[in-house]
Amino acid sequence: MFSDFYKNKRILITGHTGFKGSWLSLWLSYLGAKVCGYSLSPNTTPSLFEEIDIAKKTEKSVIGSILDKTVLQQTFDEFKPEIVFHLAAQPLVRLSYAEPVLTYETNVIGTLNVLEAARKCGSVRSFVNVTTDKCYENKEVKRGYKEDDPMGGYDPYSSSKGCVEIMSASYRRSFLQNGYFMATARAGNVIGGGDWALDRLIPDCIRAINKNEKIEIRSPFAVRPWQHVLEPLSGYMLLAKRLYEAGSVFAQGYNFGPEEDSVLTVADVVQKVISAYAKGSMQIQQSDDLHEAHLLMLSIEKAKKVLNWHPIWNADTAIEETVEWYRRFYAKEKMSAFSLKQIEKYSNKGTL
Repeated sequence: MFSDFYKNKRILITGHTGFKGSWLSLWLSYLGAKVCGYSLSPNTTPSLFEEIDIAKKTEKSVIGSILDKTVLQQTFDEFKPEIVFHLAAQPLVRLSYAEPVLTYETNVIGTLNVLEAARKCGSVRSFVNVTTDKCYENKEVKRGYKEDDPMGGYDPYSSSKGCVEIMSASYRRSFLQNGYFMATARAGNVIGGGDWALDRLIPDCIRAINKNEKIEIRSPFAVRPWQHVLEPLSGYMLLAKRLYEAGSVFAQGYNFGPEEDSVLTVADVVQKVISAYAKGSMQIQQSDDLHEAHLLMLSIEKAKKVLNWHPIWNADTAIEETVEWYRRFYAKEKMSAFSLKQIEKYSNKGTL
């Protein structure tokens, strides 16, 4: 999918112990990149990071906070990355209500620290700054948000990512005229094997099914763009490649999401999980008073036209591949090897 572009490239990934960060670390290591990860310790048990042996597959794995400017800068200066993928974040909407200060500190100040560390180390050429589809001012309109729509966000998590987008645009204009090339990447709801975070739909489904409990859902008719984790990661990697090769023309914001047929309700997704697993049932849980968006969609026309990026797996395939990963995990298979097989399967399906 990327030929030999990533072979021997020096890549620094923040958030490499997380769900998306672990998959990205595995994929880049598989392509021959020299990967340095910087992140807090895994915060779930089990964790994908440990299950697929990421610490052994990377050149360097640093356990640290992006709020610790000294250790962060030291890591950049010593490793001298050419490409940076910034994924470290407080990523949960509901946790942001309980921990608003932590959410803004991590997502805004932490991101600023990473941007600065990359600028000061002098080796970085390409920087992909990962935010979220929730960065937009969501008016719950029946169309996909485009990259030039206003930033916003109702809850602390969403608004913190809107802040990151505004800050990133300002930072690019203010400090990167003669520096590295930085773009932001906004993705929809991501699913895939190895996610055990709380308050995420697929992990909640898997936990309930394996405990023979009903799957409890709060907002059955909420609509989201659902995509396998490899979809946005392929977009991030293609974007980093374009920035590295062609520079400022690609230093903008991009949406990475599924086609319209993969924009589904929560209830639809749960039913597809139950069907793929061939067991399970769901019940509607009484909702609390915390606000969560009912309708959210993305337009991916810019990524298609400018980057020549296209989704490969629709929601049905994404759900089937996700369920199969968990099925094999609970069957005690070696998940590192199986995860690589899924990467190979995805990569061989399409061309970029």
